[in-house]
Parts: sequence; structure tokens; C-alpha cells
Amino acid sequence: MNERFPSIHHHRMLRVAAATPRASVGDTVANAQATLELAKRAHEEGADLVVFPELNITSYAIDDLHLQSAQHEAARDAVLAVAEGTKDLRPLLIVGAALPRNGRLYNCAVVIARGNIIGVVPKTFLPNYREYYEKRWFSSGAGLTGLSIDVGGNVVPFGTDLIFAASDLPHFIFHAEICEDYWSPTPPSTMGALAGALVCCNLSASNVVIGKSRERAMLSAAQSARAVCAYVYSAAGPGESTTDLAWDGQGMIHELGEPLAASTRFSLTPELVLADVDCERLLQERLRMGTFGDAATFSGHPETRFRRIGFQHLPDYADVGLKRAIRRFPFVPDTPARLDEDCYEAFNIQVEGLLKRVKATGVKRLVIGVSGGLDSTHALIVAAKALDRLGRPRSDILGITMPGFATSEGTKDNAWKLMRALGITAEEIDIRPAARTMLEGLKHPFAAGEPVYDVTFENVQAGLRTDYLFRLANQREGIVVGTGDLSELALGWCTYGVGDHMSHYGVNAGVPKTLIQFLIRWCIATDQYDPETDAVLEAILAQEISPELVPADESGAMQSTESKIGPYPLNDFFTHYVIRHGLAPSKIAFLAWHAWRDAEAGRWPIGYPEEARTAYDLETVKSWLQKFLVRFFQTSQFKRSALPNSPKVSPGGAVSPRGDWRAPADGTATSWLEELAANGP
Repeated sequence: MNERFPSIHHHRMLRVAAATPRASVGDTVANAQATLELAKRAHEEGADLVVFPELNITSYAIDDLHLQSAQHEAARDAVLAVAEGTKDLRPLLIVGAALPRNGRLYNCAVVIARGNIIGVVPKTFLPNYREYYEKRWFSSGAGLTGLSIDVGGNVVPFGTDLIFAASDLPHFIFHAEICEDYWSPTPPSTMGALAGALVCCNLSASNVVIGKSRERAMLSAAQSARAVCAYVYSAAGPGESTTDLAWDGQGMIHELGEPLAASTRFSLTPELVLADVDCERLLQERLRMGTFGDAATFSGHPETRFRRIGFQHLPDYADVGLKRAIRRFPFVPDTPARLDEDCYEAFNIQVEGLLKRVKATGVKRLVIGVSGGLDSTHALIVAAKALDRLGRPRSDILGITMPGFATSEGTKDNAWKLMRALGITAEEIDIRPAARTMLEGLKHPFAAGEPVYDVTFENVQAGLRTDYLFRLANQREGIVVGTGDLSELALGWCTYGVGDHMSHYGVNAGVPKTLIQFLIRWCIATDQYDPETDAVLEAILAQEISPELVPADESGAMQSTESKIGPYPLNDFFTHYVIRHGLAPSKIAFLAWHAWRDAEAGRWPIGYPEEARTAYDLETVKSWLQKFLVRFFQTSQFKRSALPNSPKVSPGGAVSPRGDWRAPADGTATSWLEELAANGP
């Protein structure tokens, strides 16, 4: 194992924190001590960056006391005390203090790295409406660039043109703004992100009123999504003056619009909210999103106007664990409300896609091969719903079950039960005579009675099934509805050409195997069909996934797909992070290890069977990832290059050559395998 593999820094991640110290109204000594206590806690937690509330050194709600000389001197001394007290601490701190400069007082973010004050950023937008009177005390930092400030004999960069970057940890780049700055239509952090900052920080006082916590969360989520960054927000908490206002101490960390961590609010004890943000993910998103680069261009390239303030972070690449929830099923939400919403959208996207194709072609029939397995089951219920919405009888669906040499009675029985329950036109074609004829023509050993079950033996059956479907579609004035899913396409686990790779329209091609299971469960839970259909769907969900192309062995064990290509939960995990985020294989292994190493940890999606809840150790993850990389990057792209039309369903991506994924059909997996070998477990 690469000795740095367990470290978040090795995988271009940072541990950030939003701190809510207990405030003392105007008592800078007490506030400095409260700041140091949380800084020490953050050090023990392995934090890299800690964001404190606005004016946490002086307190925010002290009104005209901000204009007293004694207060200015006390604030300066307190900032110096915090710097002195953090010389031996790992985290970089951003603290809030009011500092005078050139006859003006500024509401500032003071950046401290290992005991050194390395920069001061003044607040740009000063609220002076409703309960706010900041222009009475402070001056705006707007337009102040290229300047410096003396803080107790330390002359450091001062201005709104600062971003901060670690010289020894290239992904540790951040920007600071203060409270009202991100309530404005033009948050300074937007320019900071366009100049290269990956983490944007907000020191906020922000008194609380009903509904304000939702507004803050909305703004933090929106800014992290729009600026393609992580956003760390810290609001003042209990201890601030309640003469006219109250404070809740809301701390939040967002990344690309997603909440990573949040405080409890109204806590009477100091809070430290931590999360690990994924800077590689942010960089990859910016690379993919051409609009981000265009915005930098249209803004006159902010990186040419910002000063990049360097500092040494001295990372030790220790294993500090992972403070970040990693979904085992990245295509499947693990909260009930989101799962219901996503399943509703996914199912209806598929129905809408097929409905439009039926209307556009004017066909009389939808032809589907119904095996009794997951994929054909889901394609069939999508087709039934599409015809329901068109006001057409389900008898316009022609379902064909085509038993082969290894078809089990259980799956065949389920196929018939499902077709009858849905009320479609159902027929059966035994492909074994035609398959024997073809195998005889090929002089295949099986035709001579030998138990040879090679890829030719399998694909003769798969190809004949699709061949029958296309000819039936010709005969019955219909189109073939494809059943193959995204997981199979990612792995190349489909028979090319006249096989399950091909159809007139592929309703499942944008849906991974793990999501299909939940879509079927959602259909049951939301009464999309009748109880008889639901009972069959439950039985199909309980089956092991198998292509049923090879007869059972001597023990009676059926052919298992996952024993050949790996567990679908892992493969779907790999697929998501390759297609959607382009992460390095070593990083994908790291995330999969944390997501899957303990079956008792974290949340499982609602409805996922207890008996199916398993764990995978690091060696298992690595082994299947290596096989996935070869399948995905080297051996399967030619199949994906010739895909039939199908709707994109998940923001996690699809593999259509007309959509998310475009790649050479003759590529290799060498670079990915080498990266995994060099940086992985």
C-alpha cells in the first residue's frame, strides 16, 4: 500500500471547520481565549482550516463601542494573542476583528497560519438597513487592493484582492468574505473562486429571526454550486448582546450545493462543525464546466488581479479518518424524501422518453423480451405506464418470453405472471431448436453433446432472442424496447449488435442496476400497479441476478453475473465517480473503502433488505476496481459508441456517445491501472 493512501491530503481533500465560540460582549481577552480553545480542539480533530464568526474577537453587537480607541487596542492585542497561542497548531484560522487603518475602521477577516498573521480582508458590503447600522462605524473595503496593514508591528497584505494558497498542499486555496458580502447580488467570493479559490469562507454575525436559518442555508448552498466551491459559513452564537437581537450560532459546510455538515444552533456550549471537502472533485467540475472558465474570461480574468498569499501548511499525511458521508449507492439517495422524489423523476423520465418515441413513430406495438429478471421487468412496467398515459390498451405491448438452455422455471414463471398481471399480449418462443441448429452449423462442441458453455454458446442464445424480437417488430408493426441498463453498458456486459445491446429505443440505458431495484420498489410502494402485479415484482426483486445462459453446475448453482464481473453495488460506485467526476482510481478506491468497509456504519437507503447489507474490505475493492478499469476504459467502448437512443436519467451521467461520455473505442486502461498501482492501496 502507498503509505499515504489512508490520508485525506493524499486524495486532495481538506478538513474544514465552522467554529462557534461562546461570545463575551466586548471582552476581547475572553473572546481570544474562547477562540484559542476551539482552535486547539480543531487541531486535535485534524482540521486544516477553521472559520470563526464575524468580529468574534471584539463581539459584533457592541454598537458605538466599536469607535473607542481602547477597544481598538484591545482588539489588536487579542488578535496578537490568538496568533501567539496558535504557533504550534495545525489549523489555519480566520478570525473576525475590527481594525483601524489610515483613519478608517474596517470589519476584517484576519488570517492566521501557525502563529503568523498572513493577511487581512476587509468587508465589502456594509448593511445599513432594518436593524443594521454598520456604516455608522465601518468603512467598506471596496476598491482597496494592493495595500498592507500594520497589526501590532506585523505589516501584512490588506485588501479585497487576496486569496490564500498553501505552498506545500496545492489544493489548499481559499478566499474569505464577511456576512453581508454573500447576501449581495455580487458576492466577492464569486471573484475569489474565479481567481482559483476552492474553499470560500464566510465570517458572519447574522442575528437570527424566524426563517433566517433557511435563507443562510439557501445562500451557502447556492454560492457553493454557482461558484463551484466548498463554502464554510459561521454565524455568531450565544453570548453576543441581546439588547435588541438574538443569535443562534449557525455553522454550515456546503460543497457544490450539497450540505456536508451543520451545527445544532442555539447551543449553550461552543461548537465546532467539521467536514472533509473534496478539492479534486471541485477541480474536475470546473474543468468539465466550460461556463466556469467563460465566467472568468468575461470577468476579465480575476486571477490577474488577485494577490495569492502563500503559506506553509506542513501536512504530515497522517490517517485522520474521513469526516464526510459517502453514499454506498451514489445513484440512490439514502433519505426517504429524496429517494421518493428521485424515483418519481427517474421513472417518469423513462416513461416520457418512451411515450414520445411511440407518438413520433406511430407504431402499433411495443415488443419486449420478458425474462423475469430485473431489467426486462422494469422496461415492461415503464412501457405499460407509457401506454396508460397515451390512453392505449396494454395489449399493444407484445411480451415475449424465450426460454433457452438454462432458463429456470422460477424466472419463466415470474415472466408469465407479470405479463398476465399487467394485461399485455404475451407469447412464448422456445429458442433452443434454433440455437441447436446454429450451434450445429458452427460445429460447436455442444451440438455434439459436449458440455462446453463458452461465450459463443451464451451469445448464440442472446443473439437469437434479439433477432426474434426485431423480426417480430417487423411483423407486428412495432418497435423493440431495449432492456439493458447503465451498469451493463459501463461493463460491456451485453451482447453486441443483434443482442441485448441493440433495440429501437433503450429505456433503461441511463439507469444503473442499483437504481432499478429501487425504482421497482418505488412502484410497489406508490401503488403504480395492482396488488397482483406488486406481488410478482416482489418475487422478481428477491432473485439472484443471472443471465441464465449456462446450465446449473453439479451442485445446482445457477450462473451468477456478479461472480464474474463483481458486485453491482461496487461497479455502480466506480461508474459514478468515473463518469460524473473523473476522479483518480486511487481516490475512488479510498471513497469506496470508506463507504463499504463497515455494514453497520452510515445510512442504507430505505427499503434495502437487511440480508443484502454487506461490507467489502480494501483488497476486495481494489480487485474489482482493477477489473472495472479494464472493462470500462479498454474493452467495452466500441459497444457504447453504437448505442440506440435512450433518455439520460441520472445527473451521475450516462454513456451515450451523444451525451455525457465520448471516448475512443480503441483506448487502453494503462494510465488508470498505473495510477491505482502508484497511489492506491
